[in-house]
Amino acid sequence: MMSSETLLSTPPNSGVFKIPAWPGYAFLILSFLGFLDASYLTAAHYFGVPLQCSILNGCELVTTSEYAVVFGIPVALAGAIYYGTIFLLSIAYAETRDIKFLKVASHLTIFGILASAWFVYLQIFVIKAICLYCILSAITSTLLFLLGMGVLYLLNKPESLQRSHN
Repeated sequence: MMSSETLLSTPPNSGVFKIPAWPGYAFLILSFLGFLDASYLTAAHYFGVPLQCSILNGCELVTTSEYAVVFGIPVALAGAIYYGTIFLLSIAYAETRDIKFLKVASHLTIFGILASAWFVYLQIFVIKAICLYCILSAITSTLLFLLGMGVLYLLNKPESLQRSHN
């Protein structure tokens, strides 16, 4: 049974330190939710299924706009690949406790937040319609980014702060 703190690794020129286990689980859960969302949008794109948007009415307009496909690839598919990659890195971290998997996932979230910011901009100012599923993805990407930056902060803070964290 795992405790609330998991031993990660020994940074160069410092002592062994611990980081809470919950960021790894949060990466796993958030990336899975993002993968489900993006996969639904991808399936809807390829099967031509109309999206069920109960709160906002812009889903169909956004997902069929010229911005929904880049270089012939649906944006939703790119999102599914992004979230799937984060999910697989989270599983690799959970299985091995090798911090490099969590570090790579944390760095990848920068791409997710940038893409989300761009697509939210397009929805609001260019397409002038909001897709609920796209906003859910943007929220998921934002949470993953904040989590990733928190993990990188914990892994890079000075040794004296690492010891006080324990």
